Amino acid sequence: MTTPLKLAFILDPLDKLKAYKDSSIAMMREAARRGHAVFAIQREALYWRDGAVGAGAVALQMGERDDAWYQPGPVESLPLTAFDAVVMRQDPPFDFEYVTATWLLERAAAGGARIFNDPRAIRDHSEKLAITEFPQFMATTLVARDPAEVQAFIDALGDVVLKPLDGMGGSQIFRVRADDPNRNVILETLTHEGHRTIMAQRYLADIAEGDKRVLIIGGEVVPYSLARIPKAGETRGNLAAGGRGVAMPLTEREREIANHLAPILWARGLMVVGLDVIGGHLTEINVTSPTCFVEIGAQTGFSVAGLFVDKIEQSGA
Repeated sequence: MTTPLKLAFILDPLDKLKAYKDSSIAMMREAARRGHAVFAIQREALYWRDGAVGAGAVALQMGERDDAWYQPGPVESLPLTAFDAVVMRQDPPFDFEYVTATWLLERAAAGGARIFNDPRAIRDHSEKLAITEFPQFMATTLVARDPAEVQAFIDALGDVVLKPLDGMGGSQIFRVRADDPNRNVILETLTHEGHRTIMAQRYLADIAEGDKRVLIIGGEVVPYSLARIPKAGETRGNLAAGGRGVAMPLTEREREIANHLAPILWARGLMVVGLDVIGGHLTEINVTSPTCFVEIGAQTGFSVAGLFVDKIEQSGA
């Protein structure tokens, strides 16, 4: 039997989490079922003092009812080394406060705390730009700030998707055709009049079959994806934008991509990774707080949360 662990999760405010679909809650519930102690930390509660990083942590008694999924204990100020593992699950925006948290967590790791995902790796992996390390799996893509470069890209391809580098959940993603009368104003808005770098990608008609979320946990590829299928009249498949999630076995191409990336990303300390794949093309590498655990588990019976806790137990935590 595994020795009970003390696991801390850095989360968004608990009252904002939706228990019926939240992957972090699925992780915590699975950990609690196995007898591990579960604590919640808010990012703003992190602090450094006298050479050590600590935080105000709340012990949680986990429940199975979605309307009463936790019972909090009192806040305790603890060093992060008091936990067997600290799991960073704070949602973006990836702003200066997020970067500051990664710096503090990096100091905690240097002092002996075990942090997943590795804070330096989180900071170094832009969820949009990280795909440029693997161009063999990408669709035709441009990253640029100069509006003239983006305009030439639109003219050359005829049908593209434009998106900011710091968005999430489908926010501010535009499909733009060469003859779109709004292309200039869209480009001006996204680039802040040429002062912000954006990404442009060839539009992939395969989005109609789903924007696939492929999960990698501790270097192991989950055998099912969640195809996030756009609602009628919508380009984006993101669940936050109204997409419908359908779990399905990985295709040969999706498995090829995931198997190639899995050992590379795990070697960097990225335990939980969510690849976005459209029509066999890698479009994003999500490392902050990848989701879809609950939907895949409910539709296939494969426990992604169970695999996550397995990896925590096996990692030496």
